[in-house]
Amino acid sequence: MKIAVIGAGNGGQAISTYASMQGHEVRLYDIEVDKVKRLLELEYFSLKGCIQGIARIKTITADIAEAVRGAELVMVTTIANAHVSVAKLIAPFVEEGQVIVLNPGRTCGALVFRQALVDSGCTKRYYLAEAQTLVYACRIEEDGIVNIIGVKDEVLLSAIPASDTAHVLSKVNQLYPCLKPAPDVLHTSLENIGAIFHPCVLLFNAGTIERKTEFYFYRDMTERIAAFIEELDGERLAVGHAYGIELLSVCDWIKFAYKDTEGNTLCERMRNNPSYHDIKSPTSVFVRQLTEDIPTGIIPMMELGKNAMLEMKLFESITTVASSLLGVDLYAEGRTLKRLGLEGMTKEEIIRYIVQ
Repeated sequence: MKIAVIGAGNGGQAISTYASMQGHEVRLYDIEVDKVKRLLELEYFSLKGCIQGIARIKTITADIAEAVRGAELVMVTTIANAHVSVAKLIAPFVEEGQVIVLNPGRTCGALVFRQALVDSGCTKRYYLAEAQTLVYACRIEEDGIVNIIGVKDEVLLSAIPASDTAHVLSKVNQLYPCLKPAPDVLHTSLENIGAIFHPCVLLFNAGTIERKTEFYFYRDMTERIAAFIEELDGERLAVGHAYGIELLSVCDWIKFAYKDTEGNTLCERMRNNPSYHDIKSPTSVFVRQLTEDIPTGIIPMMELGKNAMLEMKLFESITTVASSLLGVDLYAEGRTLKRLGLEGMTKEEIIRYIVQ
């Protein structure tokens, strides 16, 4: 299969290398010309950790047309904040029947991506889907070497419209059988668990991070912070219920995604998850756990909740505190109902629009 991977970060290099190891023809694209030049100097890419092996990536390019043309599967692995710009970038080169998967979509990624393609004049018949999270927990150790810390046992995926999901899976399951069908993108969007975990851990450890005191992001979880995370998660679960979806709690999700995790409580499962064990704290508060997870995770969930007449006090608080900490208006950058193409719709109209 000919696969285009858009974005040469942690996920992009991991997916490109793994797909190449499996015999697929991979074109890896990145917008940073200097990064592409460095990667072109490498003879092999390698994976270590849970998956081990080396491979040559057929094409590494800063030319988006070279990456996308002729690809059967386009795997978008950029940060979610870049989804709109990526959609606009690839719009002139999308071909009939191409499958595009956001890895991950975060919350409502497929909606903003599709809207950007429409706004860019793309009229081709493509298949667009979002994964609920990235298949891997992984980190680049240096260019061309990715440590696969963990591999999720099951990851939900849905297309928009939902009727396209089976076709998308027929392609992407050739690479990742762990991707499983979700009823629609509301399910994958509201199961964005990272948006619940990441901002809480970072905000409650902001002083420690600023003092450059290293800690383990999950392994050093405390009972009190875990309890707060579950309270915050209650607002997410309420949004799901309002839209007719019974979501997994954060505690249940860890066991769903990582079946070998031991423990009964959320705190125990976060401490004991082998895939989380060696993930260390960031060195700055200006990181994706706030700058990505809040605009593309917390805010769209909050918007959907308010549209269903729910109080979203903790979601509002997280957004306000993080914005003040960073000196950035995260709401102004967020996936509001307007940016999702849902402004003015009732809850029932949103459900019909997304499920269609």
